[in-house]
Amino acid sequence: SSTLSFVDGSSSVVLDDTYKEYVFTFNNIHPATKDASFGFNMSADSGSNYNVTKTTSVFRAYNDEGDSVTALAYNGSRDLAQSTADQLIMPTTGNLNDECGAGTLHLFNPSSTTFVKHFICTTNVYEPDDDFTVQYFTAGYGNTTSAIDAVRFQMDSGNIDAGDICLYGIA
Repeated sequence: SSTLSFVDGSSSVVLDDTYKEYVFTFNNIHPATKDASFGFNMSADSGSNYNVTKTTSVFRAYNDEGDSVTALAYNGSRDLAQSTADQLIMPTTGNLNDECGAGTLHLFNPSSTTFVKHFICTTNVYEPDDDFTVQYFTAGYGNTTSAIDAVRFQMDSGNIDAGDICLYGIA
């Protein structure tokens, strides 16, 4: 698939005021194209446009297979500052079955028409060029007081080749 969208009221998706928190889980995600990055965006118009302005912060922890390169570092190149671009949450993923990524995205109170829409995302991905495991920590907010009623996931290049994305409402 080139994109995967969760739109409130479509295909039995609930993304409204039923729950104050929604959690998306990603399992065994990998692209059709090597080194593609997996990201998401939000919509306030039932998926007609995925262009919610976001401000975010990203840091990562990583380790190579030889245990010679390790770090915990801020990753400012992945931040968004009042941008409508997709937020990349699994950069440079491999495209083989053993080069996949996984994680969770928590979206808080998306139906509020008073507050901005906060989110927290944690992912782990295998980066094939250097044989690294990398855990990304991404957090931020959609800078809108409009209700968010759709979330889209896609690769920045090519298709999502495999994996599962599930949506859960948290009471």
